[in-house]
Amino acid sequence: MPPQKFETGHQDTVHDVAMDYYGKQIATSSSDHTIKIVGVSNSGSQHLATLTGHQGPVWEVAWAHPKFGSLLASCSYDGRVIIWKEGNQNEWTQYYVFDDHKSSVNSVAWAPHELGLCLACGSSDGNISVLTARPDGGWDTSRIEQAHPVGVTSVSWAPSTAPGALVRPGLLEPVQKLCSGGCDNTVKVWKLSNGIWKMDCFPALHLHTDWVRDVAWAPNLGLPKSTIASASEDGRVIIWTVAKEGDQWEGKVLHDFKTPVWRVSWSLTGNILAVADGNNNVTLWNEAVDGEWQQVSTVDL
Repeated sequence: MPPQKFETGHQDTVHDVAMDYYGKQIATSSSDHTIKIVGVSNSGSQHLATLTGHQGPVWEVAWAHPKFGSLLASCSYDGRVIIWKEGNQNEWTQYYVFDDHKSSVNSVAWAPHELGLCLACGSSDGNISVLTARPDGGWDTSRIEQAHPVGVTSVSWAPSTAPGALVRPGLLEPVQKLCSGGCDNTVKVWKLSNGIWKMDCFPALHLHTDWVRDVAWAPNLGLPKSTIASASEDGRVIIWTVAKEGDQWEGKVLHDFKTPVWRVSWSLTGNILAVADGNNNVTLWNEAVDGEWQQVSTVDL
């Protein structure tokens, strides 16, 4: 598909853009308190719906896997997470509202679909909530209390396939892990065991010198290595890797952008990383054979 530009229709800053599983719809969120759904195709784009319900800037939106129906999660400065459901075409309702957090909810991320319908939420109150849908239509909540006491900025799930599953059959139990970034300049890894979330990296991953703005766990496709990218106010993106369960994570600076870095996002195969920085640039990077990271292109905005 050739590059397309479209008007979102928002009245204020756009904070997040998310494309659905099939690449047919885009959700955008804004400081104007709304979410817009736009249909995209080769012939152009069209506005499909405006979702209203938040009472503050909407920081992030995330599409659930289509096996659960047409669901979209959003989080806001108003402290609420809203899960939206599309009933009839382009008719959206508030399916579930979660308002346990005491301050801004900054990040939402759906777990891999193999783990069920499960949403992680990171908040400025320092806590991470994990919402899990029950068969009866209700929701259970587990929490990581004071994950980053001065504020959680971002959450991202590990792939459900255990690292090394391709080369060591038998590792077929789905993995329940996530990583988080915070205002304490650290990245942390969490693992669910016996129903309790526990930190799975000691110590916390600490190479950034300012707030971590985003974290993204790379798809591993069953390969042995786990990889996390983190982006920071300090201008750097760091690639964290661990070879096998129980080893120490190692961090390597991908690049110093000399300006705050807002977002990092992996391709579906986990071999290309997109980076959005404070100079309004989006660049694409991949790992060369020698392990060094190199810029492969710039996205024309």
